[in-house]
Amino acid sequence: MEPQTGHPRRWAILGVLVFSLLAVVLDNTILNVAMKTIADPVHGLGATQSELEWAINSYTLVFAGLLFTFGVIGDRTGRKRMLFIGMLLFGLASLASAYSQDPMQLIMARAAMGIGGAAIMPATLAIISNVFPPQERGKAIGIWAGGVGLAVAIGPITGGFLIEHFWWGSVFLINVPIVLISMVLIGTVVPESRDPRPSRLDPVGVVLSIIGLVAVVYGIIRMGELATVASAEVLIPTVFGVLVLAAFVWWERRIDHPAFDVRNFSNVRFSSAIGMMGITFFAMMGGMFFLTFYIQIVKGYSPIVAGALMIPFAAAQLIFAPLSQRVNQRFGAKAASTASMLVVTAALAGYALFDRNTPIWLMEAVFFIQGAAMANIMPPATTAIMEALPREKAGVGSAMSNTVRQVAGALGVAVLGSVLSSSYRGEIAPALTALPEGIRHAAGESIMATVGVAQGNPAILNPAFDAFIDGMHTTALVSAVIALVGVVVVAIWMPGKARAVVNVEEKEPAVV
Repeated sequence: MEPQTGHPRRWAILGVLVFSLLAVVLDNTILNVAMKTIADPVHGLGATQSELEWAINSYTLVFAGLLFTFGVIGDRTGRKRMLFIGMLLFGLASLASAYSQDPMQLIMARAAMGIGGAAIMPATLAIISNVFPPQERGKAIGIWAGGVGLAVAIGPITGGFLIEHFWWGSVFLINVPIVLISMVLIGTVVPESRDPRPSRLDPVGVVLSIIGLVAVVYGIIRMGELATVASAEVLIPTVFGVLVLAAFVWWERRIDHPAFDVRNFSNVRFSSAIGMMGITFFAMMGGMFFLTFYIQIVKGYSPIVAGALMIPFAAAQLIFAPLSQRVNQRFGAKAASTASMLVVTAALAGYALFDRNTPIWLMEAVFFIQGAAMANIMPPATTAIMEALPREKAGVGSAMSNTVRQVAGALGVAVLGSVLSSSYRGEIAPALTALPEGIRHAAGESIMATVGVAQGNPAILNPAFDAFIDGMHTTALVSAVIALVGVVVVAIWMPGKARAVVNVEEKEPAVV
């Protein structure tokens, strides 16, 4: 295969990869809709709030911890093989999740799904980088990102439909036919590729990366659960993880066959793209966290309608992501990304204007605008990360991109979720003084808990909605400020038009 022409069946291969990714992305969004039913002791598993959180977090913990390692292994042993194994594991774990008999079984099955997902995600982007020539790679990654956006929209709608017509396990069982079809298509359409000159194994680097990432993500998750940083359960794993990752960087700089060459961060295009992606996902995932509760509890929409309301966000991604390369080439990475980050910042700040009477059309307009801006951030950032590394290290680049997204997203949910929780508890406390002391504390933990208590005491419902909206406004403004930091990062460090364009022809970058 000539590097300048690409694989003759590259567009069919892209279609298979996007379809294969559907199960992973679908599952991440579909589960949120099913949470309420899984918590039901009659129609679900009777899971507690903590058990529900770990049903999500066990996946995130394993997924983020193994992404980098599986990217390295895929480059060495074969990306198609890694993708195929990942799909098989994901399908079997989905089956186990669907038929879990108690919350602990569900948590363990979700962790197993994280193993499969971690094998799938780096392989898809690595194969795209391998089969497409440089001049088409940005467009291909844009279509890939558009497919992810479509799955984000399909997830909540599909989840709402399944929950209303079948039992809760159907939200996991839906993955099985997708996995089976994907495995047939992968086996017949996708070519094998690997690093033709793999360096010696770096087991120390691999182990350090797993331990460090798992410890940091665990600390982040506990911070979100406890709504505080000042706890040994948060500080010890987080600090330990950071120290281990520092040891990883030191080790990778010291040896001549690193699993990941940390000197890549000296490439300003690579490091600024990583920073932009991390900040964007931090702000976006934290924002999506409070929107779920706002739409379903405060606005009172059913799960299927709530899912449908997110269509504009995904539709904008589907429309604009494939066009992002053209925008980038015309205006340059710096100008396009800075403008897009400013729009995302404005959209996040716009959530601070939402209240109980906000019309649907205004919500949909903000979702669409944010989706369109995101579509012009993620594909160029992903392309920049992938092109900063040699093609034979595509799996490592893909893993680095996805790891940053996962860790930043988990951190966003934890930090911004803590801001929302703290603000809500402070606002709702005066309205709960008439309740018995034992109930009062539990009722003030979250809007879900307050609404549960309000079934026997409707007088506290309006104060609960007001308290949540106030907390949402505070959280939205905090997320907007963080996104504004992303604007500064991009405006200062992202290379401009000349460097982005000449890179397409694989020449030495011009000095901007």
